[in-house]
Amino acid sequence: MGEIMKIAVTGATGLLGQLVIENLLDLQSDISIVALVRNTEKAAFLAEKGVEVRYADYGQPDSLHQSLVGIDRLLLISSSEVGQRIPQHQAVIDAAKATGVKFIVYTSLLHADHSPLGLAQEHIQTEAAIKESGIFYALLRNGWYSENYAAAVPGALEQGAIAGAAQSGKISSAPRSDYAQAAAKVIADLSVESGTIYELAGDEAYTLSELANMVSGQSGKAVQYHDMPQTDYAALLVKVGLPEPLAQMLADSDAGAAQGGLFDDSRTLSQLLGHPTTPMSETIKLFLA
Repeated sequence: MGEIMKIAVTGATGLLGQLVIENLLDLQSDISIVALVRNTEKAAFLAEKGVEVRYADYGQPDSLHQSLVGIDRLLLISSSEVGQRIPQHQAVIDAAKATGVKFIVYTSLLHADHSPLGLAQEHIQTEAAIKESGIFYALLRNGWYSENYAAAVPGALEQGAIAGAAQSGKISSAPRSDYAQAAAKVIADLSVESGTIYELAGDEAYTLSELANMVSGQSGKAVQYHDMPQTDYAALLVKVGLPEPLAQMLADSDAGAAQGGLFDDSRTLSQLLGHPTTPMSETIKLFLA
């Protein structure tokens, strides 16, 4: 039996973090998993699976230092707080450097360095901060989650329409489960070279018109795609109850998709997984069920 490697995962009770930990638990290797969370009570289910749970709050540097003591490799899952990510991520990176973390894997954004999406800015700055830290690293530039669009399916069935601002831009999405499996593989693989960048996206791309056709075909109800200007789409999202910043971010991302920002045909994700990515039609099936 080799030396036990300690792997920590930030945002471990989040949608992606939970799936990464499940995948790490499935790996038959000498690793010890540490879940970094703001609410340890929420992580009781992880502790029951033998995962070590540590309190870590982006706003409390002391907690970050304590939580990273003895950690060999860190999966930094980008914070969900858009607009706060840069100071939050910097605090984690600083703590990782201070405690001797040997390798950081960060979940960035597809083609972050030349993405038209406004979301890219915080990712670019985080990537730069990791490089400047001198810690060995790899970047998982994740494309769009299929769930981001599939979540609109129930509403689309009610309205008979999917609204958006993506025009005929192609979207190469994959479900979180595929990205999580990839993240677990990379963080646990000691042969990954520092500076490796993975541009990760689904094998199959679709337009939102094609998405509407998929929903129609699977549900038996007529659903059409209504394309609208970015500002109108953002206003519509606010009208249906989304907070203004989230509505703006989603509308901006659609506009970015119209410029090719969510498209990639490298198949890097499926090569990393060793199997094809899950098609959008499968994710729609889950949401219809």
